[in-house]
Amino acid sequence: MADELEFIEEGLQRSQINEFFAEELGRAGYGGMDVAHTPMGTQIVLHAEKPGMVIGKGGKNIRKVTRQLEERFDLEDPQIDVQEVEEPDLNAQIVADRLANALERGWYFRKAGHTTIDRIMESGALGAEIVLSGKVTGARSRVEKFNRGYIKHNGEPAEEIVDHGQGVAVMKLGTIGVNVKIIPPNAELPDDFEIDEEADISDLVVDEEEAGESVEELLEGEPAEDEAADAAEAADVAQEAIAEEEFEAEEGASPTSPPDSEEAVEEALDELEAEVEADAEDVDEEDFDDVEAGAAEEADELLEEMEGEEEEETEE
Repeated sequence: MADELEFIEEGLQRSQINEFFAEELGRAGYGGMDVAHTPMGTQIVLHAEKPGMVIGKGGKNIRKVTRQLEERFDLEDPQIDVQEVEEPDLNAQIVADRLANALERGWYFRKAGHTTIDRIMESGALGAEIVLSGKVTGARSRVEKFNRGYIKHNGEPAEEIVDHGQGVAVMKLGTIGVNVKIIPPNAELPDDFEIDEEADISDLVVDEEEAGESVEELLEGEPAEDEAADAAEAADVAQEAIAEEEFEAEEGASPTSPPDSEEAVEEALDELEAEVEADAEDVDEEDFDDVEAGAAEEADELLEEMEGEEEEETEE
């Protein structure tokens, strides 16, 4: 059989055995069980509010339960150990069964829930939660929750620390499911911490002289690092300057490079002004003559057209 199927078989068998004990030992205050498979057989530890009722007169009841376990669940030599629950109000299964019985006897659900959870917190629990689901007060089902203290809902603490219990109340309108979660008083949660006021902190406190020396060492070490960084930056700048000089030597000065002195700048400006004036003179002498000749021709054409129109009007 594969490991996955084996885990499923063990979980299914465990849940069936738990339901069997809840039916057979409900009046004795059944509070859960622990099952361990050993080479000598199957060892089962029962937690009950009234161990005497589980064992029975002369051990009659416990022998009956053992025989039924062998027949119904095919367990090899089951050995049952019954332990009394020291604080029933901190056992989630016993509390769930009590609350279900109170609802069946006619208690109002809100009064029963508050009373039960108050008793749990008075017993020293760190937190508790009661959930009632079903047809609580009418034809429509709903969910009612009662919370006190601190409760874990997920993660490993919710599985290992929180105690779970389920019960069912059969009412006239329908069934009501009862789910109870309790964190016991001595539970160690992963987010807990303590402050030890009597702790000796002399080993943790650093002397002022040692602290001053360490600060001085740090300050002495910083300039050396800064000098090294400055030297590296200077070397980079020098390399870039050498590379630029080599490039200029190979390519020559660019025509658009700026002049080196103010005299050269003035000479360049004078040359530009002379070129602009020469272009302007050429435009005045040649272009304006052409413009005047064209204007005279256009005026003569307009006069001829006007004279032709007047002659046509006179003939008509």
